[in-house]
Amino acid sequence: MRALFVAGAGTEIGKTYVTAALTRRLRAAGRPVRALKPLASGVPPHDHPDFADSDTGRLLAAQGLAVTDGAVAACSPWRFEAPLAPDLAAAREGRSLAMADLVAWCEARIASAEPGTHVLIEGVGGLMSPITAGETGLDWVKALHLPVLLVSGSYLGAISHALTAVETLRAHACPLLAVAVSESAGAPVPPETVAEAIGRRAGAPVFCLHRGADCPEALAALAFPAEPPRSPDTSA
Repeated sequence: MRALFVAGAGTEIGKTYVTAALTRRLRAAGRPVRALKPLASGVPPHDHPDFADSDTGRLLAAQGLAVTDGAVAACSPWRFEAPLAPDLAAAREGRSLAMADLVAWCEARIASAEPGTHVLIEGVGGLMSPITAGETGLDWVKALHLPVLLVSGSYLGAISHALTAVETLRAHACPLLAVAVSESAGAPVPPETVAEAIGRRAGAPVFCLHRGADCPEALAALAFPAEPPRSPDTSA
């Protein structure tokens, strides 16, 4: 497995937090990783003081990359300043977005990654959030044929939202690798409670991430299993 798609059960629930945490975990283990947010809304210019708090800024920081024109464009080629669904944000700026171009860009980044490099592609919004006038995040996932790490929050209602997304992925034959429950501020119960409830019904491993905590090592191992050491060649 060289690449993984990070999708959300909703908007603003921790996709970037989980993607960045997984990126840092892989890098700490000496494993090369490329974290991409091809499509991003609510991103100010990279010389703006708030850029560091944007999704693109957080992913660049997790990779230890300096904020330059080239690094920003290589991580998020489609960026919009308005914090709206991409189709609305693009229209506000007089721009357009074609799903075929988005998919082709992702495929090219995966194909061009150095051997041994793990590629994380973070989606936008929730699984069914509009991407273009006629397509959603689910269409993006289906077109790439990548395993999915589904991110859920722990807020009231998160269990239903996560399981609805799980069933949607299953109905469309999209491979679900795991669910990551990202702790929501002010949630009425601990994230472990939400993760346990999702785990009883999801049919996939479920992991819990507290805010400010490291990515579980088991999640990184599941996402990108380490290759076993090769046996020495004794045929000579």
